[in-house]
Amino acid sequence: MATTTLPNGPIEPTEPAPSGTPAPGGTRFGGLRRITTAVREAHGVPKFMLWSGGIISLLFVITAVFAPLIAPYNFDTYRDGGKNFPKQGAPDGDHWFGTTVQSLDVLSRTVYGARTALEVMVLAVVFSLVIGVLLGLLSGYFGGWLDRILVLVMDALFAFPYLLLAIVASFVFSGISGGAVVTAALSITVVYIPQYYRVVRASALSAREATFVEAARAMGAKPSVVIRKYLFGNVIQSVPVITTMNAADGIGTLAGLGFLGLGIQPTDAAEWGYDLERAIDDVNAGMWWTCLYPGLAMVIAILGFTLLGEGLNDVLNPTMRRRRIRKVLLPAHTGRRTVTAPELPDASEGEAVK
Repeated sequence: MATTTLPNGPIEPTEPAPSGTPAPGGTRFGGLRRITTAVREAHGVPKFMLWSGGIISLLFVITAVFAPLIAPYNFDTYRDGGKNFPKQGAPDGDHWFGTTVQSLDVLSRTVYGARTALEVMVLAVVFSLVIGVLLGLLSGYFGGWLDRILVLVMDALFAFPYLLLAIVASFVFSGISGGAVVTAALSITVVYIPQYYRVVRASALSAREATFVEAARAMGAKPSVVIRKYLFGNVIQSVPVITTMNAADGIGTLAGLGFLGLGIQPTDAAEWGYDLERAIDDVNAGMWWTCLYPGLAMVIAILGFTLLGEGLNDVLNPTMRRRRIRKVLLPAHTGRRTVTAPELPDASEGEAVK
């Protein structure tokens, strides 16, 4: 405890802030500031992957959000102006991507398929993020029997192949209310919860032994306060990388379910996996357009989020991040030496020395 004296008078003594306690407003956005600094300093291949993946992902999101404005027709429209669309028509001026065997416009279904993929992807990532991070924090902080049970359950789920686990979950959630999009999102959520849990639990186990956490407990902070204020900010830093990678994998998992006929039904929404399954017979008959454009859209979307995730991993991971080395320029050597004469003592000082 110390007292500071100012020109206007002394102020009240203040207690020094405990070690590890963030100053008010000083490090509240420290994690975000570190991320933006790391992204700004990125260069080379990580910078290329980060920005190219971000641009592709942004285009995918814009296409999905503004699908009603971009697509010429609705996803289930097969006639316009009292006239049916041509059946399995080749691409032309009226239908740029051609039509399907159900006389549906391929361009409209491809654009609306992006919207369906975005809805399922966002719901699945949000559900997995909330449940996985919460269970990982509780398990890593408290430990004991809760940690053992959760580890056993998550390891059992993690042992299943992704697509097989999603298929089983789709049967379990088939009768749930909320529509086909929510059912597909819950089926994919079961797949990704163990990933968030394992990463967050490992970070929480190491962070709970830190000095600032011990200081907070010694000051009488409740477990909820310690988890919310001290653990959460330290374990959440690796989550954005997992989120982007899961977003890419979620698009492929949804397409796999739709290809097997277990995803979203064609009357509910347009879905790329279902369109690819219906296009198998068309390819054998020489009609390539019904599978090319949905498959190409799916590959581009997955590529965008994959590049974004890999770029974030290279930029934010301190073990893989390479800082830019700046060349140090030294002043040129002139060949002449400048000698500075020493200062002579004053007469008074000389007399004092004598």
